[in-house]
Amino acid sequence: MGMTEKVWGALTAMIKLEDKVNRQAEAMKLQQQKIEDLTGRVIRLEAQLELLTGAALVKKLKG
Repeated sequence: MGMTEKVWGALTAMIKLEDKVNRQAEAMKLQQQKIEDLTGRVIRLEAQLELLTGAALVKKLKG
């Protein structure tokens, strides 16, 4: 294997690695956005649960 082929192989491998890293970074961004959306949904559900629990307690005390 000549020196040119070794250099070419190294450059090809580096380009492939960079592509994989870029794709992984994009996937991580999407995953982080999904996590943040789910966190917001859980917060809203917790708030609704607290309100409904409080309303049920007030209704029980009155009734």
